[in-house]
Amino acid sequence: MIEVRNIHKTFGDNAVLRGIDLTIQKGQVVVILGPSGSGKTTFLRCLNALELPEQGTITFTHDPMLKIDFTSPSIQKDILALRRRSGMVFQQYNLFPHKTALENIIEGPVYVQGKNIAVAKQEAMVLLEKVGLVDKANLYPFQLSGGQQQRVGIARALAIQPELMLFDEPTSALDPELVQDVLNTMKELAHEGWTMVVVTHEIKFALDVADSVVVMDGGVIVEQGSPEDLFHHPQHERTKAFLQRLRAD
Repeated sequence: MIEVRNIHKTFGDNAVLRGIDLTIQKGQVVVILGPSGSGKTTFLRCLNALELPEQGTITFTHDPMLKIDFTSPSIQKDILALRRRSGMVFQQYNLFPHKTALENIIEGPVYVQGKNIAVAKQEAMVLLEKVGLVDKANLYPFQLSGGQQQRVGIARALAIQPELMLFDEPTSALDPELVQDVLNTMKELAHEGWTMVVVTHEIKFALDVADSVVVMDGGVIVEQGSPEDLFHHPQHERTKAFLQRLRAD
């Protein structure tokens, strides 16, 4: 289980996150929805310490237990421990342009975790097969489609064997015909039991895959529940208004 408590984040005078609490069960898929500016991407980035909250804690309760207190003097050391447990998939792929697909995937295991390069390459090829790109191992990002680059990004995040996978609108930069391949890869990960937090506007993905859906607005969680309850029987007026806009789009 992962427990997130009282996360606050400000940018200047703007309070982007105002006391976020969230419990994520092992093997659970949590989808986060919300209008632009609601704080959902900032919250996701806090889960990997790409943004540092002013206060709050993240606790991995299973063995070995890890508690990150963002007010702690040892926070820099704790950040490294957190990033070893969480893998991030970005909107814009963020692949190294001068490295092949294979080289992008082994970067973390070899240079962060100190894994033997031959072992890392062997494991990377298994991951490329998982995402359907084993024949693209030696191609550079400019030789790949957007959907292929994103699937390499997923394989790269998986390569560190994280306990938590984070997805920041992974299909938003893709052409419509490329979206489904990425979503199918994510569905397979969910069925394999990976713990995932996904920021997305893909309602069908949430209905098919999510165990829990969270709606954020104004830096707080306004509603949380099962996909069926939240999409078909929303309780909060802000949730109803957001879903109406989402369906209209």
